[in-house]
Amino acid sequence: MPGNALQTRHDARMKALLHELRLMLIALQFLTRVPVPAWVGFEPAWLQACMRYFPLVGALVGLAGALVLAASAFWWPPMVAVILSMAFTVWLTGGFHEDGLADTCDGLGGAVSRERALTIMKDSRIGSYGALGLILLLLLKAAVLASLATPLFNELDSAESSHVRQVLLAWTMMAMIWCHAASRLVPVCLTRVLRYAGDLDHAKAKPLAMQVPWSNVMAAVLITGLLAAVMVFWWGFTAWPVGTLLSALVRSTLLMALGATVCARWFHKRLGGFTGDTLGASQQITEVMGLLAWLAVVHPVP
Repeated sequence: MPGNALQTRHDARMKALLHELRLMLIALQFLTRVPVPAWVGFEPAWLQACMRYFPLVGALVGLAGALVLAASAFWWPPMVAVILSMAFTVWLTGGFHEDGLADTCDGLGGAVSRERALTIMKDSRIGSYGALGLILLLLLKAAVLASLATPLFNELDSAESSHVRQVLLAWTMMAMIWCHAASRLVPVCLTRVLRYAGDLDHAKAKPLAMQVPWSNVMAAVLITGLLAAVMVFWWGFTAWPVGTLLSALVRSTLLMALGATVCARWFHKRLGGFTGDTLGASQQITEVMGLLAWLAVVHPVP
């Protein structure tokens, strides 16, 4: 019956779309504090499948931070607005990735064996290497974002200095959205190219410790590319310089790819693979590298 066949295909498509929405919400719940409806449910296999939506969740986190930055910039100087924005994103994510960075610095900061490094990384207490690594990276991130949002002296010579501040604020917001999104693609890729270095039987999130299928990686790459396309389209639609945005996107992506490669080699050499902590560290490291590249485009050295 043609009518029944059409209804069956329609039901199958709706079921597939509902499943993808469920996976996106699980990714949101995993990476942030945002609660999800009870109907979403949970199955262990979905935790690995939802990784394709990590970049999208990153974009939402970056957008939330960017909105806090924009609101704060009406009342306070750029550095204060940046710190408030960073504090909000850390709260929103529960310091999920920052905790991984600190543990990774503790475990890999000293010249210890692989087994000792893994033991140190399991310790919930923060050590000297972890504290220093976390403080320095957060300071660098704050400095880069504040520099992005602050006009240079020659820009302040303009009679439209207030307009310059608004333009730079928009560029900073775009940088946050993109770097939060693209840096969350890095852990997805690392779980494909590296094996799990810890004890698989005692992994906190066992599905994430297993090798991710290429289909999930490609889906995550596609979503990241679509996010970039939306940014370019919106930038052009609002009559902003698309060429500059493309340059910023390309340079930040290349530098983040370099950072991901360095992280992969570092984790493989020291641990023989990845752990949950090193995935968080890779996100934080590549996010800052992407912001540095963005800053070089928006505020090039004379």
